[in-house]
Amino acid sequence: MRAAFVREFGGPETLTVEDAPDPTPGADEVVVDIMATAANFVDLLVIGGKYQFLPPRPFIPGKLPTGVVAAVGANVRDWKVGDRVQTLAEQGGYATKVSVPAKDCIRLPDRMSFVEAAAMALAYDTAWFALMERARAKAGEILLVLGASGGVGLAAVQLGKAYGLRVLAGISNPAKRDLVLSAGADAIVDLSAPNLRDDLRKQVHALTGDRGADIVLDPLGDEIFDAAIRAVAWRGRLVVIGFAAGRIPTLKVNYVLLKNIEVSGLQVSDYRKRMPELMRHCYSEIFRLYDEGRLSAPPTTTLALERSAEGLAMLRDRSAAGRVVLLPAGNAP
Repeated sequence: MRAAFVREFGGPETLTVEDAPDPTPGADEVVVDIMATAANFVDLLVIGGKYQFLPPRPFIPGKLPTGVVAAVGANVRDWKVGDRVQTLAEQGGYATKVSVPAKDCIRLPDRMSFVEAAAMALAYDTAWFALMERARAKAGEILLVLGASGGVGLAAVQLGKAYGLRVLAGISNPAKRDLVLSAGADAIVDLSAPNLRDDLRKQVHALTGDRGADIVLDPLGDEIFDAAIRAVAWRGRLVVIGFAAGRIPTLKVNYVLLKNIEVSGLQVSDYRKRMPELMRHCYSEIFRLYDEGRLSAPPTTTLALERSAEGLAMLRDRSAAGRVVLLPAGNAP
């Protein structure tokens, strides 16, 4: 098989695409011919040695590849060769094949392409857990999505609308306005305002009749978190998803007390490990909404596996419009 390896931590350019032995399934595993794997911002952290969970080197990065079952282990009864699957693999996706526990496979809807599945994986389940499990969203509430033009942001906008929320999309690049509006956003919040600490709250209050946002999803952190916490409504919930904007912010908890608000965090990999049945429910919801036409895959740029470093550089430099999906040579649909 072909695979992209991390032998030393560093930037995307440190990846090396090489030949490697084909995997064989253990007794409770399946081998999947990978058809598509998304490049994710978290991959930059893993490759750079900055993520909280790092496998021993050398390793093949790439989370949640999609593909076709090519071989099954002796104890596997639920899967057969030829089945189309979404895997929950935490690594190994930047390759043409991967071996995963059979329990970590989910059947894909018949009409969902591998590229669509890869583009939705990790982003849509992260957004679902942030919105429905951590924030306990209810129809009619007001949702502010920060970084709404990113992978998780676009997923959160779509999911918010699918579940009956009013969605405000926070973006810093006006060129992304049409992208988030086409995903279903009801209004735009400008995150590039010069005095963001005051202006973000003013914008949100102007759009909500001085109510504020019932739910804020924050994958950005830095000064954007500092501003957004002030726009949370009474009894509102802010979910910390990441720190893509840079600084990890801090919070004076008296503010949480005075406004009766909640601030929680989401590390979605823990749900795959600790609550697999809830993860399966999450995917059943995503696939149901997709089949009903209420969710769709985001705009996607596809690249050959050999160009994986280029795809990661696009994420690092924020030059990608929507998702970047890698297609292994010979396996691409």
